[in-house]
Amino acid sequence: MRLRRSTSRSTSRSTRRTTDPARPVHPVDRVPPAGRLAVYGVQHVLAFYAGAVVVPILLANAIGLDERQLIHLINADLFTCGIASILQSVGIGRIGVRLPLLQGVTFTAVSPMIAIGLAAGGGTAGLTTIYGAVIVAGLVTFLAAPHVARLLRFFPPVVTGTVITVIGLALLPVAATDAVGGANAPDPGNPLHLGLALGTLAVIVLIQRLFRGFLATVAVLAGLVLGTLAAVPFGLVDLSAVGESDWVGVTTPFHFGWPQFSIAAILSMIVVMMITAVETTGDVIATGEIVDRKVGPDDVARALRADGVATTLGGVLNSFPYTCFAENVGLVRLTRVSSRWVVAAAGGFMILVGLVPKAGALVAAVPHPVLGGAALAMFATVAVVGIQTLSRVDFRDHRNVVVVGSGLGVALFVTVQPDVAQALPEWAGIVLGSGITAGSVVAIGLNLLFFHTGRRRGAAPATAGGDTVTVDRLAAADAGEFAAVLGRLFEGPTAVPGRVHARGPFTDATALRAAVQDELFAAPPEEQRALMGHYPDLGGLVGTGSVAPASAHDGGTATTGAGAAALRDRAGLALLDGDDRAELGRLAAAYRERFGFPLIVCLRDAGDRGALLATARRRLPPPPPPPPPP
Repeated sequence: MRLRRSTSRSTSRSTRRTTDPARPVHPVDRVPPAGRLAVYGVQHVLAFYAGAVVVPILLANAIGLDERQLIHLINADLFTCGIASILQSVGIGRIGVRLPLLQGVTFTAVSPMIAIGLAAGGGTAGLTTIYGAVIVAGLVTFLAAPHVARLLRFFPPVVTGTVITVIGLALLPVAATDAVGGANAPDPGNPLHLGLALGTLAVIVLIQRLFRGFLATVAVLAGLVLGTLAAVPFGLVDLSAVGESDWVGVTTPFHFGWPQFSIAAILSMIVVMMITAVETTGDVIATGEIVDRKVGPDDVARALRADGVATTLGGVLNSFPYTCFAENVGLVRLTRVSSRWVVAAAGGFMILVGLVPKAGALVAAVPHPVLGGAALAMFATVAVVGIQTLSRVDFRDHRNVVVVGSGLGVALFVTVQPDVAQALPEWAGIVLGSGITAGSVVAIGLNLLFFHTGRRRGAAPATAGGDTVTVDRLAAADAGEFAAVLGRLFEGPTAVPGRVHARGPFTDATALRAAVQDELFAAPPEEQRALMGHYPDLGGLVGTGSVAPASAHDGGTATTGAGAAALRDRAGLALLDGDDRAELGRLAAAYRERFGFPLIVCLRDAGDRGALLATARRRLPPPPPPPPPP
């Protein structure tokens, strides 16, 4: 079963972290050298800038603000983005998830804010009403964060994978619009725009293909710089705004007047923030997948608290609701630079840009086609992360097919035809006016319908030793029977079932599985090693008879006796030739000698014999170099 697979992989990672006396620093917490830190931070700012200023531009145009007011909104937005990003990545107490997540103004809030502003009369009067709603919605988000985080059990891979994929796919049209000249002057037939966009994309790809190390990690920045330089001879780089802008522009609290509070506006903004919480959850889980750090309810709660604080601060400092910016999640995946301090550095640069309008004008000079070419690479990688998450979903269960298919279908429908929201009531348009929120709501709702309601809720099966055990039966079992039934999921004796029973009763199999995983991850290293040591002998399974023990499992099936022969045939191990068997034996023996416990490989995931051997080689890092001679 899938539980066994994730447990073995995560447990071995946890064991390596906890038992290493040197206590190595996780890549997320490492601080790069100052030079690289600065370059990586600037790269995040450049990748982020276009998306950051879109919301104030759209809002200012819609509610009738003048150019000077728009410039102040942009400066305030960047300044607050910087503070919010530092809060999220560095953290203060139980605020901030401490992952490489940049904060930006959520696109979900654009339509509701325009509606609120126009209803209040437009101009600065509309703006102050928006800020009143933003301040209250931020406070509600902060207070509701731990309660929302407890709903994480309703976000299995079938939901999170769909949401992450939807985020990536729904952002691609934004990149495409930039690639053809931007929303204000799109020109799809202009070969110059197409050449700059595709040329920027090609530069990013070629740098990542030809270079390693530092140069590969700044591929996006190099693409933006080279693309901008290539656009100069064609007159697409306008630096006039740099000369016209001031050197210093400080945003002051309540610059446009004291906030006004409207019940209808506040309720609308609270709905926006609850929808945004779904996006934040998806971004946090996606980033955890990318940087190889397990994300739990506490992490989601800290991220949502940071969203709430940043949103309230935005209302005070003349900005807007904040959330984790999916655009920069794609940049983390593309560059594989996972340090949260890089995002903190980007936050510092954004604060400076927000205080120096000339710097903001210089960054804004990057042509739209160049930004679009870079965004195509970044946004697509977000979708790839979602696809990787969906690879863990059992699509033999047709319910999962319906959840993913419907979520993606509705999301792309709304993304391609955004005007369909006009056919809905105003309150529904807030929820379904964005492809990201529409697809997310559909995926979450269908998962609840199929897996958490009706008769299926109490009858979700847990397989153990070939039996089918319902959650209802386990809920009624005493500690002894519970431990006896659940103990058959493990290859050896363990106290985990007893600790899981103390946390019950459980209403569904998802909650039970989550409790088992939590107890396994929290078990002492000695107990984890003992459990791994009981896995069956993969060497014996392939029939070499002379290799050190290595372990195998296939959905909870014990590989002993007749079951071993069946599993050997099903996994393709019977096709291993003599050389492959000998190599697998050597790898298994070296692994046990190196780590003190057997090599554990999920045969179902490994696939063919080549993939099995590749997995074994990857899991066995090269030995440390010998000490120098005396």
